[in-house]
Amino acid sequence: MREIEYPKDMKNHVGEDFGVSEWVTVDQEMIDKFADATGDHQWIHVDVERAKTEMPGGKTIAHGFLTLSLVPRLGANIWSITHRSRGVNYGLNKLRFTAPVAVDSRVRLRQNLMAAEDVKDDGIRMIFENIIEIEGQERPALIAEGLSIVYP
Repeated sequence: MREIEYPKDMKNHVGEDFGVSEWVTVDQEMIDKFADATGDHQWIHVDVERAKTEMPGGKTIAHGFLTLSLVPRLGANIWSITHRSRGVNYGLNKLRFTAPVAVDSRVRLRQNLMAAEDVKDDGIRMIFENIIEIEGQERPALIAEGLSIVYP
C-alpha cells in the first residue's frame, strides 16, 4: 500500500506505476447482485444453464460495468492519501471493455498516475490509467482513464 501524505503530493508521482491490487473473484452471486442493482438481467450474465450451451466457454460473464465498478474497491488497497477530507469521482476520458470476465475469474487492478492538476478549493484532479487484469489471461478485461478529485 502506497501512502501519500497530502493531495498536492500526488503531483510528485505523475508518470508512476502505482502497482496492483489483490485478486478478487467475480462469482455468480456478485454478478446476480449487480444485475439486481442495475436491472440488467441479460441472460449472458445470469442464466447459468443457458450459458452452458450458448456461451463461449460455457459460462456466464460479468457485466462490463460491474468490472468497472470494482476500480474503487481494488484501488483502495493500492494507495491512499493520509490527510484528505474527501474524494469524488469526476468521470472517464476513455473506457474500453477489452475482454469478458467469465464467472469465477479472478481480477485485479493495475494503476498508473497519468496526471495530477490543481483545481479550485485546493483540490487535486488526478487521471489514472486503470487496467483490470484477468488471472491467466494476457488481454485485460478493461482499460479506463479515470478522473477523480481529492481535497485536503
